[in-house]
Amino acid sequence: MKDYSTKDIRNVVLLGATKSGKTTLAESMLFEGKVIDRRGTVEDKNTLSDNDDLEKLNQRSIYATPLYSEFDGTKINFIDAPGSDDFIGGAYSAFRVCESGILVVNGQQGVEVGTESAVRRAEEKKLPLIIAVNQMDAEKSDWDNIQHSMKESFGGKIVNIQFPAGSGLSFKGVVDVITNKFYNDKGEALDIPAEYADEAEEMRGSLIEKAAEFDEELMMKYFDEGTLSEEEIAKGLNAGIESGDVYPVFCVSGKNDIGVRRLLEFIKITAPAPKVKEDGPASLFIYKNDVEQHLGEVSFFKVMSGTLTAGLDLEDPVTGNKERLSAIYAVAGSKKEPVTVLHAGDFGCAVKLKNGKSSTTLAVANSGIKYDKIAYPAPKYRCAIKAKVQQDEQKLGDALKKIASVDPTVVVEYSKELRQTILSGNGEQHINIVKWLINNEYKLEVEIFAPKVPYRETITKVATAQYRHKKQSGGAGQFGEVHLLVCPAEGELNTKFKIDGKDTQLNVKTQDISEMEWGGKLEFYNCVVGGAIDLGFMPAILKGIKEKMNEGPLTGSYARDIRVFVYDGKMHPVDSKEIAFIIAGRNAFKEAFRNAGPKILEPIYNVEVMTPSEYQGAVMSDLQNRRGMLGDMGADKGFAILKARVPLAELYRYSTTLSSLTAGSATFTMEFADYQPVPGDVQTKLLAEYAAQEQDED
Repeated sequence: MKDYSTKDIRNVVLLGATKSGKTTLAESMLFEGKVIDRRGTVEDKNTLSDNDDLEKLNQRSIYATPLYSEFDGTKINFIDAPGSDDFIGGAYSAFRVCESGILVVNGQQGVEVGTESAVRRAEEKKLPLIIAVNQMDAEKSDWDNIQHSMKESFGGKIVNIQFPAGSGLSFKGVVDVITNKFYNDKGEALDIPAEYADEAEEMRGSLIEKAAEFDEELMMKYFDEGTLSEEEIAKGLNAGIESGDVYPVFCVSGKNDIGVRRLLEFIKITAPAPKVKEDGPASLFIYKNDVEQHLGEVSFFKVMSGTLTAGLDLEDPVTGNKERLSAIYAVAGSKKEPVTVLHAGDFGCAVKLKNGKSSTTLAVANSGIKYDKIAYPAPKYRCAIKAKVQQDEQKLGDALKKIASVDPTVVVEYSKELRQTILSGNGEQHINIVKWLINNEYKLEVEIFAPKVPYRETITKVATAQYRHKKQSGGAGQFGEVHLLVCPAEGELNTKFKIDGKDTQLNVKTQDISEMEWGGKLEFYNCVVGGAIDLGFMPAILKGIKEKMNEGPLTGSYARDIRVFVYDGKMHPVDSKEIAFIIAGRNAFKEAFRNAGPKILEPIYNVEVMTPSEYQGAVMSDLQNRRGMLGDMGADKGFAILKARVPLAELYRYSTTLSSLTAGSATFTMEFADYQPVPGDVQTKLLAEYAAQEQDED
């Protein structure tokens, strides 16, 4: 492979819905760039992109795969990103290192929810897009329907560079209105057939007018002469593409390699070169890592500045650990070619790096270079996991750690509160892939099930209680008596209460306001007068109360948002000790809590669903059945947008249900909102379940 300078490099991510044909298109791009001499197919499981055993088994992209094509003096790096929301992490890693994207639209389906989702994310990242309408030769492909769906979704941003000569089984090539050529199914550039001449002329006029909008000089020339040259059209389009105001549209067949060469030519001319520093200290950013059977750990990177050479010494600026790049490779899926140099903006990989995890910066020592980590979307699917054999728990923990290091969208945490290992991902398919890896690569049997819900407990009323702890068993005894009052920690501090039927004004001597690590707070006020309890025992009383808040009186869940006033008590000159007041404080708090209108709180999540309009009713009904409170509703480019507040307890396997209700065409996001009281019937059920659990443990 020749060396490519920054100006001769293009970095592109392939985006689109599942089954839009990204991997098949990638094979033709590799073939046109002479990286391969024979195109593989997804069905034959021999593509360079979907080369992992799991991808072959599922016949779909699961991981983002870096590839490249050497085309007419330009190296076009491209990343085949998964189309499914369950594996969206690959797209986010690609966004970080690519300067533009190809949005692949299924010629048989038009714009799908997955297409819309890809565009939304690209727009968030300000990523310029080129649209490739794929599968134009498929039986159900319909150009008019595709045009309608694209214009409905993307409006005036759609600019046709090409249109098909026939579609479906009659598709025989594409008419390109920039080059004024007809590209047939053999890749030959011919004169436009007479039957398409008028349509081509009309489309070219619209294209020239659009290109002129983005450059004042071009606009003046267009007004003067009524036309622009091919180079001038490209210049105007380039400005529109980079600003995100233009989505140029191409027609291709990835399966039969029709129109792909012209698409690569347009990428070379129009897509932006990497925005990196060619000179200065060498640095790279690792956007993905993997473990390959014959190579071990592989780290995939983009050269962010300077020139990278084999044998170069770098360091991790966070840890200071040194790293020698003994060898570097150009990457095309499973094919890796050793190279001696990579310039700023180029993609490559290295093997067996000590500091080779995703989102890691490696740079020349003392260069001060450090790049931000990739921000992945929050997971949407949450479950509990455990080994079927207790003795395998440590092995399971190690396996999950390794899987999460390769796929950062897999989140693993042990919940001390729930006493469960919680596994989170982007959907049930995502979690099933993790389970498959544990079963097949780590040879462990596991159970996956609904996790417990992290409830909270609080109070709604004022209550008092007193507790005396007295223990005498020969020798030194234990004695401590605590009188306290509890009320909700809300509003301004009130110190007037009715205690034992009398109006009482409490005078605060000392206070301790603690923010609880699980949310909410505890306000603790010492109002004891006359030395009934020494000030030195107050920390012990507070400790006892916090112990009980750590395991609430109702269901053992964390308690929060409570004010406690210790207003009286007793002590013994000899037998009063710290342990006695810990126990007295804990038990007095427990009794008062139970009498203060206790409530169980549950976590509520904001859920937003984007669904085709025909499924709106079914989705709304399902959300309501999950105790969801429907909020704002809207429409966006043919899709319904539904917002709701839904209890976490009702969201287990929601992604699976939503997919079933909408034939896989809807997507959703969820984000923690707050805690709210559970309904009375739910609280009664939870209290009964906890009582039965305690009885079983006894």
